[in-house]
Amino acid sequence: MIRTVTTTPYGDQKPGTSGLRKKVPVFQQKNYAENFIQSIFDALEGFAGQTLVIGGDGRFYNREVIQIAIKMAAANGFGRVLVGRGGILSTPAASNVIRKYEAFGGIVLSASHNPGGPTEDFGIKYNIGNGGPAPEKVTDAIYARSQVIDTYKISDVADVNLDAEGTQDIDGMTVTVIDPVSDYATLMESLFDFDAIRKLIAGGFRVVFDAMSAVTGPYAKEIIEKRLGAPKGSVMNFIPLPDFGGHHPDPNLVHARALYETMMAPDAPDFGAASDGDGDRNLVIGRGIFITPSDSLAMLAANAHLAPGYAKGLAGIARSMPTSGAADRVAEKLGIGLYETPTGWKFFGNLLDEGMATICGEESAGTGSNHVREKDGLWAVLLWLNILAVRKESALDIAAKHWATYGRNYYSRHDYEEVDSDAANGLVAALRDQLSTLPGKSFGALKVATADDFSYHDPVDHSVSKNQGIRILFEGGSRVVFRLSGTGTSGATLRVYIERFEPDPTRHDIDTQEALADLILVADEIAGIKTRTGRTEPSVIT
Repeated sequence: MIRTVTTTPYGDQKPGTSGLRKKVPVFQQKNYAENFIQSIFDALEGFAGQTLVIGGDGRFYNREVIQIAIKMAAANGFGRVLVGRGGILSTPAASNVIRKYEAFGGIVLSASHNPGGPTEDFGIKYNIGNGGPAPEKVTDAIYARSQVIDTYKISDVADVNLDAEGTQDIDGMTVTVIDPVSDYATLMESLFDFDAIRKLIAGGFRVVFDAMSAVTGPYAKEIIEKRLGAPKGSVMNFIPLPDFGGHHPDPNLVHARALYETMMAPDAPDFGAASDGDGDRNLVIGRGIFITPSDSLAMLAANAHLAPGYAKGLAGIARSMPTSGAADRVAEKLGIGLYETPTGWKFFGNLLDEGMATICGEESAGTGSNHVREKDGLWAVLLWLNILAVRKESALDIAAKHWATYGRNYYSRHDYEEVDSDAANGLVAALRDQLSTLPGKSFGALKVATADDFSYHDPVDHSVSKNQGIRILFEGGSRVVFRLSGTGTSGATLRVYIERFEPDPTRHDIDTQEALADLILVADEIAGIKTRTGRTEPSVIT
């Protein structure tokens, strides 16, 4: 039986770059999740009888909201729902399911790399039929509807058994619980030379993968251990837990410190990697070397032709604006397009759909390709393994040769988390006020060449996205970028990106923070970070 329930709007349901993210107690408010899900459906057209994919990263409150979403999908007229067994679907796997089964769209329940638990983070994101995050015109429509919503529809039926694969009927809608891993694993096998990777591992090459008690665990266990033959135990923390084992599932050098220390030890494995809460981010560490996400994008693009799925070459490379310029020089050498977009994977969708780009990346540990429409942590790890298997060189050697060929972009991101929102917004406003006066100014040996607030003109749909990050570019190729992140749930996160290009191979082994020291001081001098935020140092440095 379908019920129509009277409700009242919540004023805080504006989606960010990756959907609506709030603390669990916020989502547990009466009708809060229901309002947002109904607003999604009300903002869409033409889905009657169509297929909807639903799944999440297994974090706390995942199962409860999946039940709500299934019952509301039935009440609103969808013909079929595909849901991952146990409520599990990594974000890239969900994108693949949407594309493979030609679904109308999907609801992905995740707060990505943010912590999970009863008082931690939760999120709801809508993905469109190409498998990618909803573009701004859709998220704007969802938000507009959420501000005036007065009713929602839901089927008054028992909960679906999410732990048994199979099909059942709810008010005329078919619900199929699917294996969350098999379709994705098959896709990976079609892209990469599993035989070459198996041979590499059989020859004694040691891989360690930290799934961080998050969603990638079952995928990595199936692919790395079962299909590629890595010894049991190569995949650590492979059981997804509602609170991620009490850890922060962000694959960076702070939250994955143990993996870093393992890879820097004298008896280190040959290759180490990790993924995040929902499986779309990655950390790559070779024996004795951390590969920054920006460098990883450039190195993967330069070597992608070694994998069967990319043997014909790349159409183009796309990167988010804060990502370093390392990929730009690869694109130039390959003679292909390079596209600089705002942060947010949705901006890559048009380029991928139009065949203008093949590989995309963000500095925040996100890399992917045209195989899905999300960034994909395990995909990046497997492409690295494919490259290592073919080149028969270490990650350290591959990086050194890459820098010798293209030059090195020393690059770091300084995050100031949970900054007072008014202080963060005041800092950005003051920076904007300085933009016209900064060019030509000198700060020690650094002279400002240009300064702007990045705007993106989409070459496909010609939409314009303004105020996407403040860029200060210095003569000689160095730069500092300031941006407020849209992925947190409390306060504001100020991200400061610092970059210096170094063409001289004899200067490619300097400590990154040392290489960037003068730029770090100038960034604080220009923005007044310490004065305005009260922070004497970043929360996280990556």
